[in-house]
This record gives sequence, structure tokens and C-alpha cells, in this order.
Amino acid sequence: MRIEVTRDVFKLAEVFTISRGSRTEAKVLTVRLHAGGLTGWGECVPYARYGETLESVTAEIEALPGDITRAALYDLLPAGAARNAVDCALWDLEAKQAGKRVWQLAGLAQPGPEITAYTLSLASPAEMQAQAAKHAHRPLLKIKLGTPDDMPRLEAVRAGAPKSTIIVDANEGWSAAVYADLAPHLQRLGVALVEQPLPAGEDDALIGLDRPVPVCADESAHDRASLPKLKGKYDVVNIKLDKTGGLTEALALRDAARAEGYDVMVGCMVGSSLAMAPATLVAQGAKIVDLDGPLLLAEDRDEPLIFDKAGVHPPVAGLWG
Repeated sequence: MRIEVTRDVFKLAEVFTISRGSRTEAKVLTVRLHAGGLTGWGECVPYARYGETLESVTAEIEALPGDITRAALYDLLPAGAARNAVDCALWDLEAKQAGKRVWQLAGLAQPGPEITAYTLSLASPAEMQAQAAKHAHRPLLKIKLGTPDDMPRLEAVRAGAPKSTIIVDANEGWSAAVYADLAPHLQRLGVALVEQPLPAGEDDALIGLDRPVPVCADESAHDRASLPKLKGKYDVVNIKLDKTGGLTEALALRDAARAEGYDVMVGCMVGSSLAMAPATLVAQGAKIVDLDGPLLLAEDRDEPLIFDKAGVHPPVAGLWG
């Protein structure tokens, strides 16, 4: 088997801003595994927050042996972007070799569409109200917060989209005191969930804290090894394939999290339809689905995922799986 890694850049439809900064394009790595005239592929988005770069992740992938298997992969690479792209490419290749779909190989029920959140970029309250009004037809909106002026922005979004369910991502930008202070207002404005309000290394402050609005672990939750540290702090676990290191661990984490009483959210980095395709399998029946990466792009893969009133649809075989 030959492993090929390429860098791809997808322009965003508009500038995308969170509390950590702004971007105008999505830079991803595409992995192709060539074997017996067939090619399986996957995509990952290296994330600086976890010490990853395009260069470091490429080096990890290129160092793998040509006879890599999914079982061996988990002994050679840690959870993260590199393992994710290779794991998903292996699933795709195995499906093509077997003449089946990945959901069949994984023993899953045939997947269907799931309603996904649409993320509003961080901006002034007036700009965010205009964004919200433009997307008020969407049933679920996600707001990036984590600034000193969060409440005016949240009020503005609610005014712009009075009927949409709202979830909030604080991107580690709050403290326990800020969450406690904002919680009644979040309830009043119909916020359904708050994602990672505290820095991952300081989230012990959530223990014993009243959580009238459910709190979701994102940066604090990577794979099944993360679960013991979440107890008493979180109500929901956000599963992202670039954190779990692939579809294999993502499915295992989903089952383990549910077994321990957590609700599940399935999220994404800003990537193409190829990155979201495996995640649609994990997203089946999730409490919150946030796979809107392709909706933020000005360009996408061939045979991209379909988004309509029913939500994000599973991939066609020509894309992945």
C-alpha cells in the first residue's frame, strides 16, 4: 500500500472569527491510501491548540509503514489529526475492497440525515444580529463567544433569530463565576447548551457548580481516556474525529460516553465534506450535531455532502465510505 499526503486549501465563503482569531481559508491534509488499484481517502485539520501543524502531522503520517492496518494504527499514533485521516482512509479503502459501505462494515444501522447547527462568526452585536436574521430559517444556530461583551451579542442573535435553538461555544473563554452569572440569562434566552466555558486545565471549578444550562466538554474531551476526568463537570461530550483520532475511536467514545450517562454532541473543525463524511455516522441520534464545516466554505470536494431541511445527509459512495 502506498500512502500519499497532500495539502489542500479551501476558501471560506466569508471571514470566520472566533475568540482566538480570524481566518479566510481552511487548510487541510488529504491522505490517500493506494492498494490494488483502489484508493481510500480521508481528511484531517491539524489544530494549533493541540500543538499540531501541517508539517508535524504530515511527518507523522509519512512515517507510517506501508502495511498499516487500523488495529496497528492505534499503537503507532496517538489520538489526533494524523491518526484521524489515516483511520478514515483505511475505512474507505476497506469498504471499496469489500464492495460495501462503511456503515455496513462497522455493524451500524443505515444512516440518515441529522439536523446540524450553523455557526455564526464572532462580530459586533449588530453584525451578529444581521447574520442571525439571514439564517433565522435554520433550526439550530451556534454562537462563538468567550469575550467581555458576550451578552449584547447573545441578545442580538436572539433578536435576529427568535425561533432558532441556540447553542453557545465559549472556547475556554469564561470562568466558573462568569458561567454562574450568565446562566440565568442563558436560560432566559433559550440557550440549549454551553460548550467548553472554562479552560481545559481549569475545569475542576465546574465540580459542584449548578448547571441549569447543560455544559459540554470539547477541549477537555479527546478520546475514551478523557472520560474519567469529566465526571461531575460536564453533561455532554463533544466528539470530533480530529480529536479522537479517527472514526474507530469516535464510535467507541460515543458508546462509552452514553454508557456513563453523558449526552453526545458531534462536532468538527472547519474542513470539507470529506472531513465531515465519517462524522455523519457518529452523529446518528446525537443530542447536538455540529457538522457545518462545508456550509462555511466557498468551495468543496466533488460529490459533496447534501444539506437541506432534513439536515446533513450521509455521504454518497463517490465521496467516502
